[in-house]
Amino acid sequence: MDKNITSGTVDYSIIIPVYCNEGSLEDLYQIIQTDVVQQNSSKSHELIFIDDGSTDRSFTVLLELKKQDPEHVKIIKFTRNFGQVAAILAGYQHANGDCIINISADLQDPPRLINEMLNAYFDEHYDIVICYRQSREESFFRIFTSGLFYRTMKKLSFPDMPPGGFDYFSMSRRVRNQILMNNESNPFIQGKILWTGFNKKWIPYDRANRKSGTSKWTFSKKIKYLIDGIMGYSYLPLRLMSLVGMCISILGFVYALIILFSKFFGHIPTQGWAPLMITILILSGIQMLMLGIIGEYLWRALDQVRDRPQFIIDKVYD
Repeated sequence: MDKNITSGTVDYSIIIPVYCNEGSLEDLYQIIQTDVVQQNSSKSHELIFIDDGSTDRSFTVLLELKKQDPEHVKIIKFTRNFGQVAAILAGYQHANGDCIINISADLQDPPRLINEMLNAYFDEHYDIVICYRQSREESFFRIFTSGLFYRTMKKLSFPDMPPGGFDYFSMSRRVRNQILMNNESNPFIQGKILWTGFNKKWIPYDRANRKSGTSKWTFSKKIKYLIDGIMGYSYLPLRLMSLVGMCISILGFVYALIILFSKFFGHIPTQGWAPLMITILILSGIQMLMLGIIGEYLWRALDQVRDRPQFIIDKVYD
């Protein structure tokens, strides 16, 4: 598949992944028109909606928006649900903008910040603009798990990762091209952006609560995405395995010396089976954990070698 599909350039493209967002799409479109398009009337634009296998009326709503604004609305329909990152990358492949903006479809991220992104790109010449969450109007569980997720990423892989994380950002065309050139099988999109090293501007904001629907970003998906980020951009798990193995070997050697000296001096006490079983279980658990880490790396290597497409497009409504 061509990774840089361009039929003509516009000043900015807005990429909007859609998965079961029927209740917010019309409002999002109207707010973008009022707060962004009308405020930047001298700039050309396009809105690219990616239907990521929605099971509600999202696609029908998108077709209605296309009828209202056929010149500026583009729809990419997946054959099934491939995930938010796949939808973002599909949008990048079909974006014709000099500045490319990614925003969620649930209205939790204020579209008015797009104006600051455009100013940062066209006037201040930043290649990347990241809007990061300084607060969230969500449940304690979601705030806690998201905070734990991004703090872990900041500690292990990306020192400049904001504590609240981000998924609302813009980039120049050349950043987009670099990201699409790196064809990872299990991509971590925030890591891809930070890894490029281009000049960045940071904009804090308060993330609002959802106006409609429920989040499909489940705890299991967060865990999988966390593993993608760590495995893709950190050697810490492998180095930790080596360190644990070395520590256990040293402890085993020291304990062997203690047993040897006790044997010579006749001070070996009678031991039951409980300490032996505890030792076996602990060591077996550590070994299984290490095998699991190795298995993760091997599976990702196999997945990369297979080179399967990250998504399949059913149809593009351009």
